[in-house]
Amino acid sequence: MMGPEIERLVGLMARLPGLGPRSARRIVLRLMAEREQRLLPLIAALDAACQRVAVCTVCGGLDSQQPCMICADAAREPLICVVETVADQWALERASVYRGRYHVLGGLLSAIAGHGPEDLGIDRLVARLDGSVREVILALPATVDGQATAHYLTERLATCGVSVTRLAQGVPVGGSIEILDEGTLALALSARRAAG
Repeated sequence: MMGPEIERLVGLMARLPGLGPRSARRIVLRLMAEREQRLLPLIAALDAACQRVAVCTVCGGLDSQQPCMICADAAREPLICVVETVADQWALERASVYRGRYHVLGGLLSAIAGHGPEDLGIDRLVARLDGSVREVILALPATVDGQATAHYLTERLATCGVSVTRLAQGVPVGGSIEILDEGTLALALSARRAAG
C-alpha cells in the first residue's frame, strides 16, 4: 500500500516512454531511498530545465539559449537537415557525422492525424533558404507519413535554388531515426541521394 504522493509519482513515471508500472515503482523506491544523492538533484535539474529550456525559434530544437547552440555555431556547414523530432536531431548529433544545422518539423504530414503543412513550420524552413544554404537533407522516417512529407518538401523546395537530398542506405522501411545506431546513421547520411 502506497500513500497518495507516491502513487501519483509512480503513475507519472509510468507514463514516460519505455517505463511501465513495475519499472516506475523501482525508480520511485530508489529515489526515495536515496533522496540526497538522487531525488533532490533530479528535482533541481527538472526545475532548471523547466525554467530555462525552450524551443529554438530558428530550428525547432531544444536549448537554454536563443537561438540554440547549433544555430548559433558559425562553424557549421551550409546544410540543413530536416528531421521529424528533437530525438532524431540528437541521434544525428550523437553519430558525429553531420556538421550542418537542423530543422525540426515536430511531426509529419498526416491526413489521419490532421497534420497539414502549416502545422510543421515549413514556412520557417523556406524562409531560412536565403542563398547561404547549399543543401537540404531530408532525414525523415521510411513510413507512409515520412514519405508523404518528404515528397511534399521536395516539391515545395524545388524552386528555392537549393539541392534537396534524402537519406539513403541504412534506414529500414518503417524505421525511426532516433533508434538507429551511429554506424547505420553514418552510412545513411554519407550515401544520401537526390530526392524525388
